[in-house]
Amino acid sequence: MSFIGDTTQVATLADTLLESISEITASIVCIELEYEKFIEIGCYLYRAFSVIMELKTTEPTPVNAMEILGSLSKNIDFAQNLVENFKKTTHQISDTKLRSTIMQLQGVIRSIGECMSLIPSSTFRGQEYVEVAVQSLSKEMLNAYFKFDQNQVLQTDEMEPRADMLPKEEVVPAESDLYSIIAEVSMPHVIEFPKSTSVSSQSKYQNISRSTSTTSPKVSQYIEPLYETFFCPLTKEVMEDPVTIESGVTYEKKAIMEWFETFENPEEMFCPRTGKKLMSKALSTNIALKTTIQEWKERNESARIKAARAALSLACSERMVLEAIKDLQSLCHSKQYNKVQVRNFGILPLLLEFLEYKDRNVRCAALELLRQLMEDDDDGKEMIANTMDISVVIKMLSSSHRHVRHASLLLLLELSRSQSLSEKIGSVTGGILMLITIKYNRTVDAFGSETAEQILRNLEGSPGNIKCMAENGLLEPLIYHLNEGCEEMQMEMAGYLGEIVLGPDSKTYVAERVALTLITMVQSGNTLLRRKAFKALVQITSYHPNSKLLVEAGIVQIMAKEMFSRRSCSEPINSKEAAAAIVANILESGIEHESIQVNTHGHKMTSDYVVYNLVYMLKNSTPDELNINLIRILFSLTKSPKSMAIIVSIVKETEASYTLIELINNPHEELGVAAIKLLITLSPYLGHTLVERLCKTRGQPESLIQSQSETTRISEKQAVSAKFLAKLPHQNLTLNLALLSNNIVPTILLTIDVIQRRGTRTSRYASDYLEGLVGILVRFTTTLYEPNILFLVKTHNFTSVFTELLMKTSSDVVQKLSAIGLENLSSESTNLSKPPQPKKTKSMKLPYLPTFLKFGSSKKMKIPVCPVHRGVCSSQNTFCLIDAKAVERLLACLEHENVEVVEAALSALCTLLDDKVDVDKSVSMLSEVNAIQHVLNVVREHEEEGLWQKSFWMIERFLVKGGKKFASDISQDRSLPVTLVSAFHHGDVNTRQMAEKILMHLNKMPNISAPNYTL
Repeated sequence: MSFIGDTTQVATLADTLLESISEITASIVCIELEYEKFIEIGCYLYRAFSVIMELKTTEPTPVNAMEILGSLSKNIDFAQNLVENFKKTTHQISDTKLRSTIMQLQGVIRSIGECMSLIPSSTFRGQEYVEVAVQSLSKEMLNAYFKFDQNQVLQTDEMEPRADMLPKEEVVPAESDLYSIIAEVSMPHVIEFPKSTSVSSQSKYQNISRSTSTTSPKVSQYIEPLYETFFCPLTKEVMEDPVTIESGVTYEKKAIMEWFETFENPEEMFCPRTGKKLMSKALSTNIALKTTIQEWKERNESARIKAARAALSLACSERMVLEAIKDLQSLCHSKQYNKVQVRNFGILPLLLEFLEYKDRNVRCAALELLRQLMEDDDDGKEMIANTMDISVVIKMLSSSHRHVRHASLLLLLELSRSQSLSEKIGSVTGGILMLITIKYNRTVDAFGSETAEQILRNLEGSPGNIKCMAENGLLEPLIYHLNEGCEEMQMEMAGYLGEIVLGPDSKTYVAERVALTLITMVQSGNTLLRRKAFKALVQITSYHPNSKLLVEAGIVQIMAKEMFSRRSCSEPINSKEAAAAIVANILESGIEHESIQVNTHGHKMTSDYVVYNLVYMLKNSTPDELNINLIRILFSLTKSPKSMAIIVSIVKETEASYTLIELINNPHEELGVAAIKLLITLSPYLGHTLVERLCKTRGQPESLIQSQSETTRISEKQAVSAKFLAKLPHQNLTLNLALLSNNIVPTILLTIDVIQRRGTRTSRYASDYLEGLVGILVRFTTTLYEPNILFLVKTHNFTSVFTELLMKTSSDVVQKLSAIGLENLSSESTNLSKPPQPKKTKSMKLPYLPTFLKFGSSKKMKIPVCPVHRGVCSSQNTFCLIDAKAVERLLACLEHENVEVVEAALSALCTLLDDKVDVDKSVSMLSEVNAIQHVLNVVREHEEEGLWQKSFWMIERFLVKGGKKFASDISQDRSLPVTLVSAFHHGDVNTRQMAEKILMHLNKMPNISAPNYTL
């Protein structure tokens, strides 16, 4: 069977041989007997490693490659068996057995040398130095001899070595190879192979350890034999610049010139080697010798590079790897062309694997060699960058070892000098962030900080890197190029500024540095430049503290001109939209509106001119985004009383309210929300007008309230819609009837039930939505004179609803609204309460109500007369607070911290002391629940005028109707007189009158109406 040209079988067999050699060397290092001899055998095998690799990679494959590899395989298999058997019996082996094993291994080495001699010259592809190196190694292995001491006698009972393995001739001193086999060696602690090697027995090496220090064969300087003529007689070193003197002897030029300088008298000069007297100092360059030495060096350097590659492939120990890398560094330093050879000989993949080696010294050495291969060589940079994974180097920046960190930084610095590679560095996730971190860590690592800064400066050549730097907190490059760069660069930087998310501090810093540049850019004639600048300004103005700076820079005047004066329709951007967003951002910051000038004609931000233009733009068909920003501006202006009056006037005049109401149902939800918020603000001034136009709009007002399920999330639009309906005038019967006709109340009650069970914390808008829904219910209590509405309120038992809401909510607004609703209902109780009829009436069957809204069913028995309302009462039909058990809950609300809740609760309680009810019975009933003490606490804890008036009115009613007992109880409160006196001196007319009456009841003031008083 022919194997000629079968490269696949050659590669497979070569890989098997390489693996076997690795296993043999792993076993040899564990043998202690005749340690140096076994290591010497291992070194021979190791040196054959590179020759096998040469056979494997040569193309075309030599004709006799399989024959050579087959012969090598038999010898190496035999050697492996010898070593393994010897290793198993090493503790009980005799001297004869030991000598026999070594002699057999000697025969193996010689057979391998003979196989190498069969390699044809064509294998070396014209590289003479490689051929010379292989032939030298073959000759050395053919003459391999392992000498024993004389006292070691060969025993006849042991097996003799094969005849073909015995020495055939006298021992000839071998020329030293790159890695000398006569070296002091010791055991590796842990051996790790690069991932790219074909050796599969790595795991076997990981358990090998020894107490002695780790080393590897020493690296000799030459692989070819040295000739005596190469050495300078004076320096004893190989000459660099050989020159011949008068005596015909050649020396190193520098050395012989120094020799001449030692003679003060030229006549005394003589040749240091021959002793011949010299008549002159003439020097003649020995061109032939110089050329020979140079060629010899080149061959040796190439051989050394290939030998280093073999060492890196085997990677028997950290020491061996470090020595190989160090030798390569020396070669690259001596000659630029050696860098090319290192790359061409396939060493780069090995070095890249060593970047993840366990030993940090190896990693550092690999990084330094890679950097050296890149220096002053753009092709080298590109080749290495295309081969390596830069993220591995980036990860080393976080190493706790300074040397690894510095070596990584220096490598990145060299890579960053290339424009294309700087983009590749910047694309590594987290790379720029780590460099920025190191840059700002100067106190800990000054060198690292300086190097990182240089790398970042180089990376600025790529706009994408500048953006990444800004995103990670380094804004200076972006700001510099935005202010100083060409128009194209400015455009790109402004675009990045509009895209990236800046923190508050960064936004202020950027605004201070680039505001004027951006304002100038928006006024340019370059459409794309304007678009980028507008986007960046929207980003900067979104941070409110920047507003003052930008207003002072004149941004409002320029944006007003864009909004009101610019009429260009040819631009692909809507500058009005961006300008409106910028103005809205500034106004929402809370800056004083009335002082902002918008043009050179003296118009201010709050002037009729501005508001009219805004409303005019809003009324016309404009893009949704522009409408949103226009509404934001109007909404911000409503915070100023002056501009609010102007807005109300212009909205009435232009009927813009129709536009705002129509925008409620716009598909763009944000626009609908903005419109509703503005309508809520305008409702106190345009309430009835808005109701009229709302009810005339198709689909309104029912579309503002939607049913809510357990799983549906509450939206902002739902919340503001409910609030809008709640804020419109409560007593507007048109709106109330419209809501009634659309059967909205059951939906509201069910939704309240859902929110109460789910809790208001399940959605950020749940609390606002609940407040709006309760506010809508309250509005029905203001038009109870309408029969349909009265029936609705009775049917759904609003009294119980509001009573439950008083306690089952955490919202102050809901509590206040519930108290207001109870006040309105209680005010109608006297009108609805009738004397009991002789005939029983059928009780009305109510529709389904939510659980928490159900009221207790009363027994169909004789209903007692309510002592307060003088008739038959119930919480459902007459809205009686007593029957609803609402009095205790209202009194509890008097302890609330929110003044509005307290005032609403007091107002509801006051309905029980009104002249329409039986005040005596009401006072008696309230005394049973200690109501007077709750009222006194309100007087003691609050100083608001409205609370004083209601509290004083109730106290006065208790004093008038309660008799001496109540007067005695009230007079015991020591703080009350002080509060009364203060109210008498500082309150308004009504408050003073009430305070005066109470003081007279308490005998703290003379009663001028007493009969015994005479003028």
